[in-house]
Amino acid sequence: MIAVDKLFVSPLLRSLSDADQAQVAELLDVVAVEAGVAVVRQEDVDRDLYFLLAGEARVSRHGHDAGPVLLGAAFGEISLLTGRRRSATVTAVTPVVAARLRHADYLRLRERAPALALVLVEGMAGVLADQVIARTDSAALFFDGRTEPRSAHPRVRLCCGDDVRHLECIPGTTVDALLPPTVDGADVVAALLGQRPVALATPVVANATITPITLASWDGREVWRRTAGLAFLAAARHVRGAQHLALAHSVGVGRVVRGPRDAAAFIPAIEAELKKLVDADAPVSREQWTVDEARAHFGALGWSDAVAMLTTTRNPSVVLHGLDGTYAHAMGPALPTVGTLRGLRVVPHPQGLVLDYGGAIAAHVPGGHEALAHEQAAPRFSSPMQEEHERWLAAAGIDSIGAFNAQCVTGKVRELTRVSEGFHEKYIGKIADRIAAAAENIRIIAIAGPSSSGKTTFIKRLTVQLEVNGVHPVNLSLDDYYCDRERCPKDEHGEYDFEALEALDLALLQAHVRALLAGDAVTTAHFDFKTGRSSAQGGQRLRLAPREVLLIEGIHGLNPALLGDAAAPAQVFRIFVQPSLCLPFDRLTALSPSDVRFLRRIVRDRHARGSRPEENIQRWPSVRRGEGKHIFPHQANADVSFDTSLAYELSVLKVYGERYLLEVPPEHPAFATAYRLRHLLDRFVAIYPDHVPPTSILREFIGGSGFEY
Repeated sequence: MIAVDKLFVSPLLRSLSDADQAQVAELLDVVAVEAGVAVVRQEDVDRDLYFLLAGEARVSRHGHDAGPVLLGAAFGEISLLTGRRRSATVTAVTPVVAARLRHADYLRLRERAPALALVLVEGMAGVLADQVIARTDSAALFFDGRTEPRSAHPRVRLCCGDDVRHLECIPGTTVDALLPPTVDGADVVAALLGQRPVALATPVVANATITPITLASWDGREVWRRTAGLAFLAAARHVRGAQHLALAHSVGVGRVVRGPRDAAAFIPAIEAELKKLVDADAPVSREQWTVDEARAHFGALGWSDAVAMLTTTRNPSVVLHGLDGTYAHAMGPALPTVGTLRGLRVVPHPQGLVLDYGGAIAAHVPGGHEALAHEQAAPRFSSPMQEEHERWLAAAGIDSIGAFNAQCVTGKVRELTRVSEGFHEKYIGKIADRIAAAAENIRIIAIAGPSSSGKTTFIKRLTVQLEVNGVHPVNLSLDDYYCDRERCPKDEHGEYDFEALEALDLALLQAHVRALLAGDAVTTAHFDFKTGRSSAQGGQRLRLAPREVLLIEGIHGLNPALLGDAAAPAQVFRIFVQPSLCLPFDRLTALSPSDVRFLRRIVRDRHARGSRPEENIQRWPSVRRGEGKHIFPHQANADVSFDTSLAYELSVLKVYGERYLLEVPPEHPAFATAYRLRHLLDRFVAIYPDHVPPTSILREFIGGSGFEY
């Protein structure tokens, strides 16, 4: 039995008469809880009520700290009265003493003294009402006075493929309560709420259209990857020496993790911590912090990239994702919990580690694990040039996107532009020197790279440097060696696959190359794209003179099967061209080179060709599939890789891309991607292209080039 005087600290009980307090005290027992132990846990099904008598305890919900439990305060009222699962966790910060009213004893009190039981219920209702009012007022201040949903019964248009339904819901109903767990066999991981991607825990407060995002889509897989990356960082935080690891670029079904060369030693411990988080189905929170709070938090951790990212933000607050005390910038929706992240593995990589996403992602990415094997053998975004690029940027104080923005603000744009362009020219000259030094042996230069890598301008600039060295490139276009359209292979959808190697007349191409290398004159082929017919001798007449080399550019340039035995290996110099720089936003997210190429393509095609951005967005997945199938698997065959990244280019592309992306109508299927890219550009300080030289690779995409294309 609890001493009556102990109960006077409880707001719920101190208004009772002495006799009533004594009657309640007879039903209570004492619970002692050690520091760090949960008194009650969220989602538990017990129905006991507690009063904090001594010590300190705090409330948390979905891993987010919701404040302290005041001395004498009751907790567990909702479960006691309704039987619902616990809505929050209460954890002892120090050793705690609590009084417990078991549900069975409450039922006996209700039968024996119904008037007293009613007083308790009314008191609990009053306490809960005060809490609701306090939270509502707090939310009103935070959200500029909006205290109520705009609609008493929001109407929802639910679009699951061909299944379109209309329904009404209670304000505050979460998105996941309205969606099925799977669509067409793929897990639902997020949703489009009015065409904007949101997490499943997002409440519906107004009329809206909701469309599920599943793992079958790139956006859905990115939600999964983002959550897996946060889980990795949360796991690494508990491993001594691994706290400095940072995630970099994605490759197929994995994500590269930058770290020291002995990072493999951390693998067993990180995997063990990951398993704990997944087994516990740890919740992922989405929290709004003031910028000052976030800066202080990341500064204390030494996350300078995350701190720098906040320096130029225009908003007073920032949204963070949290997991097990680890926080990172929220660059898009995340899963509500990590229990579905089963199958995560950590494997070695030349740059540190790779977070292998396992079967959940691999089921939707054909050849994903094959790409991961290629990545471990020959990292996609690692080359001597790329490594030197990072070194000189770091020496200039640019080791993150936030640090780059700071350089823009301090007026170093012109200097940064000059050095970036000079760095490119230096490396193009090195490649030309290397070819010229072996000019007696090298007779073919084969160049390949993914879409919008800047290959055309690179070839123009390489040609100039080769000419300076007395080497004269002669272009041989692979486009003229397409076979007749009816002989072109088809893809799995029954459409002509013009990217397949078999779409080229390889026998004719190799015969012509063999003759040219032998010193013979050859009338090259020509392909008429209007009629879909090829002419074996409809092209220009060529003969290779001394100090002349064939220059072949195309998607299959790195594939040895393109030339077969028509040329000896020593006669072919292969160059791989792509942007490779992956500056981080924070430890969780880095700028993706594929997004750089995507924005280059959107700006170029809208600026110079009048193509609508939404058309480009819808074609992009097919472009990426072709690259993954025909280019990246052969990257290791390159003799040299050229990094076309320019540290300043996203700031210039922002000037054009922001407006072009706004042209995508909200109702268009491409809007969600346009919205994501707009938010990506929003994180960069804009730079006008005044200082971009006419020979820059960037001019290929924004116009004003000194070269003719």
